[in-house]
Amino acid sequence: MSEEYDDRARGFTAFPPRKGGRTRGQSWWGGAWGESMEDGWPEEDVLKKGRALARSGRLGPLSVAPGRVATQVYGGADELYTVSLELPELDDDQWDALWERTADRPAETDALLAGELPPDLLEAAEDARLGLLPGYGELGPDCDCDEPDHPCAHAVALGYQFSWLLDEEPQLLLLVRGREWSEALEELKSVLLLRAMTEADVPADPESTADIEDTEDDAVEEGEGRPGARATGAVEGIPIAEAYARPVVLLPGLPPLPEPPEGSTEPVTGIEADPLERLVADAAVRARELLSYTLGLIGEPPRPLDVWQDTVRIAATHPDPQVPRRLRDSCGRPDELDRAAEAWRFGGGAGLEVLEESWEPPRSEVARARTALSTGWEDDESPDLVVRDNRWTLSGRGLQLRYGRDGRWYPYQERSGTWWPAAPPTHDPALALAALLGD
Repeated sequence: MSEEYDDRARGFTAFPPRKGGRTRGQSWWGGAWGESMEDGWPEEDVLKKGRALARSGRLGPLSVAPGRVATQVYGGADELYTVSLELPELDDDQWDALWERTADRPAETDALLAGELPPDLLEAAEDARLGLLPGYGELGPDCDCDEPDHPCAHAVALGYQFSWLLDEEPQLLLLVRGREWSEALEELKSVLLLRAMTEADVPADPESTADIEDTEDDAVEEGEGRPGARATGAVEGIPIAEAYARPVVLLPGLPPLPEPPEGSTEPVTGIEADPLERLVADAAVRARELLSYTLGLIGEPPRPLDVWQDTVRIAATHPDPQVPRRLRDSCGRPDELDRAAEAWRFGGGAGLEVLEESWEPPRSEVARARTALSTGWEDDESPDLVVRDNRWTLSGRGLQLRYGRDGRWYPYQERSGTWWPAAPPTHDPALALAALLGD
């Protein structure tokens, strides 16, 4: 297996041979990618060779990572070429500008939140003065063959096959530019959430203020100069002129803090680390989740934690070493708490669920995982995997992968006959396996 992995890299099985038809991707995004590539590489002879090679079935599995698409191409006489396409990643400021422009477009925003990549996202990118598709000179081919053409037919074939991937999963275009799909959605949601919060604090419309002033003038005129004629504003019964004429009253000062108990060096709570800061942070996270659900940014409301889940969360996240010790003594499941806290540290609530529950994934996901795990191994070196429900165990090695309902793979290692979480989860089972094997 390769030693150079980006933890966001994705692997895809090789395409079988294709007969005739248009080589460029059939979807909108696949076709747009192919057209952009052809505009940057206008030599028709090389494009023709690349099309034939793309349809030949001689390209191996594809790897897609930020800034890079790569594969291996089988040549004649047992030759094997490594080829890649490099594309510049967008920086954080450029992504921020893209999501700001996207938030101005309700239709595109709704499509993205629904899991689609709308074609009009290109217009939002143009408004932000950046490109998603490769511009002229941006797509950099690299191949270890000796062909004089630049790009070579191997690189062109890889470009066409990437357009086929975009037919199936157009979100890969964002990954090549530097953002995973989930990360992109979180950034867009943050922009929408910030706008919703700031718009709630916007002062009254100036036209409304003008209406109030007109009402006051009309009331004064209708009073015909009589003493006691009053004009009322937004709060019924309070004269506007009188309200603005009132003096500013300062709030009373805060009372002094109580003195600590004499002769005691331990806080009243009995916990050495002050829990207030962590409680405030937890409340803020919870409030953000609830507000996101209220605004329609997430599909389901956050589920409340039961007593055991909250105990595990505190044990996993609290910096004071005495807290897990006290929880272990009082939770009723002392032998399970340390392992559960380790699962929470690696994967949060989803990680705890993977530790405690097994389930049967769909067959399509199992088949895709088998293909990904077999890629990069020689036939006689492929690990012997025993699959039971969502748990894939390497026979005789004390290593295991667990597939979570969140679509991530969780590495596990056996310790004294018990399975323990061993590393952070990843969406690619090959990367999770590599973390276990130390490759």
